[in-house]
Amino acid sequence: MKRLVTVSIPVLNEADNIEPLMQRLRAVADTHHRYDFEFLFTDNASTDATFERLAKEARADSRVRVIRFTRNFGFQMSILTNYLNAKGDAAIQIDADLQDPPELFGEFLTAWEQGYKVVYGIRRSRPENPVLSTARKLFYRGLAKLSSVDLPLDAGDFRLIDRAVIEDLRQVRDEAPYIRGVIAHLGYKQIGIPYDRTERQRGKSKFHLLALIRLAVDGVCGQSTKPLELITLLGTTFSLLSFFGALFYFAWFLLVVRKPPQGFTTIVILILLSTSVQMAFIGLLGEYIGRIFKNTRHIPAPIIDQRIEPVRARDTDDPTPGSQPASQTSQT
Repeated sequence: MKRLVTVSIPVLNEADNIEPLMQRLRAVADTHHRYDFEFLFTDNASTDATFERLAKEARADSRVRVIRFTRNFGFQMSILTNYLNAKGDAAIQIDADLQDPPELFGEFLTAWEQGYKVVYGIRRSRPENPVLSTARKLFYRGLAKLSSVDLPLDAGDFRLIDRAVIEDLRQVRDEAPYIRGVIAHLGYKQIGIPYDRTERQRGKSKFHLLALIRLAVDGVCGQSTKPLELITLLGTTFSLLSFFGALFYFAWFLLVVRKPPQGFTTIVILILLSTSVQMAFIGLLGEYIGRIFKNTRHIPAPIIDQRIEPVRARDTDDPTPGSQPASQTSQT
């Protein structure tokens, strides 16, 4: 039997992209006769017609599977849930907006056959605001410096992972997982394949500024504790500077001027500066503590509201390891 490849697609309000996406995915799948494909969608409680169009695709193509959440649990959790429900010997994650080319699957699969457990796309270029692009590059390079593992630069979530990686991801217990970092942490043999990202043709990006900031915070807090070490270092440095500064002003008052020193404005500025630094440090500590709190509540996430699971011959004849054969067309 051919090896099965799961195409993992997280979606949120992508109704206009479903049909053109499926056209290109089917065209790519039809050119790779050595593999069987399934197309697994995780719908983050879309409010448009995304789920209805996915249901239509599932009725027309038994390779389409759909999982719909009760609410929006976030992009990273959607990716993780998709991986954990994949039946394939490998899973290729791709966004629904077609900015990443499905035609690159062939190169991913070739590298996989060569023994690489993780194959990721490296973005040579991407059509976006130059300021945002520069900020993104600086952030990911800074995150790589903070991380204790090697993080691929200029790589997003467009990747192939082997079944072995998927099984290890089952051990993840994190309310806000940073999937790129988790996969890098596992340490499997990996390789990057460069490509040019294209512009979104339909719909709007769901990653507005606040969402990007949230992802950045999750990346830093989920990937490294070095910011906590930096807080300790800076706090100790500021304490020493304050102590010696106080000694200097006291000695100057006693030995030189014998009157209150000049520089009231400077003192106020320093107080405001130190206060703002403390507030920033407390906020960062709060992020780490918040993650601990969320991960100790043991609330199931995400909650699956509906499934569309077409029954196929290979599901009943020879289930893929780690999966169960589907028994009905839909389940609520």
